[in-house]
Amino acid sequence: MPKIGRALISVTDKGGLVDFVRQLASFGVEIISTGGTAKVLRESGVKVVDISDYTGFPEMMDGRLKTLHPKVHGGMLAIRDNAEHVESMKKEGIKPIDMLVVNLYRFEDTVAKGASLEDAIENIDIGGPAMVRAASKNYRYVSVVTDPADYSKIIEEMKSTGGEISEKTNFELARNAFSLTARYDAAISNHLQGIDVEEGQFPLTYTAQYKRRQIMRYGENPHQKAAFYSDTAINQPSISTADQLWGKELSYNNIMDADAALDLIMEFEKPACVILKHSNPCGAAQSEKSLAEAYTNAFNVDATSAFGGIVGLNRVMDAETAKAIGDVFTEVVIAPDYTKEALEILTRKKNIRLLKVPEITKGRSAKKQTPFTRRVTGGLLLQDRDLGDVDLDKAKVVTKRQPTADEMEALKFAWKIVKYVKSNAVIYATKDQLVGVGAGQMSRVDSSKLAIIKAGNAGLSTKGSVVASDAFFPFRDGIDEAARAGATAAVQPGGSVRDQEVIDAANEHDMAMIFTGMRHFRH
Repeated sequence: MPKIGRALISVTDKGGLVDFVRQLASFGVEIISTGGTAKVLRESGVKVVDISDYTGFPEMMDGRLKTLHPKVHGGMLAIRDNAEHVESMKKEGIKPIDMLVVNLYRFEDTVAKGASLEDAIENIDIGGPAMVRAASKNYRYVSVVTDPADYSKIIEEMKSTGGEISEKTNFELARNAFSLTARYDAAISNHLQGIDVEEGQFPLTYTAQYKRRQIMRYGENPHQKAAFYSDTAINQPSISTADQLWGKELSYNNIMDADAALDLIMEFEKPACVILKHSNPCGAAQSEKSLAEAYTNAFNVDATSAFGGIVGLNRVMDAETAKAIGDVFTEVVIAPDYTKEALEILTRKKNIRLLKVPEITKGRSAKKQTPFTRRVTGGLLLQDRDLGDVDLDKAKVVTKRQPTADEMEALKFAWKIVKYVKSNAVIYATKDQLVGVGAGQMSRVDSSKLAIIKAGNAGLSTKGSVVASDAFFPFRDGIDEAARAGATAAVQPGGSVRDQEVIDAANEHDMAMIFTGMRHFRH
């Protein structure tokens, strides 16, 4: 590879730029730059050639036209060992450009702020992507730098080679650059395809980009190959961005369960613990006294299922809680942080995985309304995330009897949890502890019976508990079953043609019942 002799710099993100360009200049690299970038570099004492002086053509049209010129694109696209290309460059006065440093107008940030169509259009970069694609296509001869995170790596390589960049590095930079322009075009397409769409808010076409983070040993089952990809535009708490402090790589099933645990634990404001197995809550509790008590009470809901489960906490893991968790085989723990003592205890367990997600403490406010996608053969389902919530204090009490204060607290607790249980979902709870879970049954009354059985197996009483259902009770049998189990209050969406029959059943059993008007199917 020849030495880098000339670099074109045009960036929106100026972070780390001046130091990087100073180091380029120390290798004798000539710097060509545009508009605001040239101004920043010149004010920092860097010698800069303005793009208009290089091309002989002024920047114009409010900066819309500045780099779309044969001297720019020819300087990057020319194949240096092709005699015809070299002759054309010589004839037209085109100098080789060996490095392009570019990042693009912040279109995504602009539209995220609710920009008008006119402002959105003005923030579509034209020259930047065109240069990036030209330089990337000719990666054998041109280094294209689109990420400030690569600055230090570039300089280190140039120091070790006397100013050269290897073809291997250039190829890695080029493919990352093509991914950047693909993501950028996807963002523009998704936004514009969603404007004035009669069918609703969803774009007519939808494009997304994911970056591979991990090749897994296998998928859901050992005969299935799998990999983990993260959304390149993620801007909220996620397993894909969690800091893994200890343990083996996460498996496919670990990630599925951990994602569900993270979503659920962020529903709680009081110190809380949730335990999930196969993406269903098998334990949940909250405690003002201690995090350790919340864990113990969650574990006691279904100690059998908790074996090999996923634990989610919304407070910093302390030593007392760590000791309790350390006594049980646990696949993954998710917490906002860990004390030094807690880490010393848990890292004695080689099979546990410890994830740190600081944003857990922000709770529901940290969740963003981003599209939720699910693949089907030959297609994609796209919907809003289920961030729906109901203030039970203002919800409709449909029975003769109002809930007591304790019942209302229990109903609020139960309503948070049932949303994350696979449908058909029926759960029993007190104001601080999940008591029994019925998940994924084809009949809602069977879910109710299963929840009662699970509570009995754990030695927990459903007497005096409340019952929550993710969708309406279609018949009175679910309420009759709950009353026989000793439940004194119920929360459900309502909306059945037999609502009155169900209400009458609740009144017969002197149960209080709230209709939320909001369903939470989870398939």
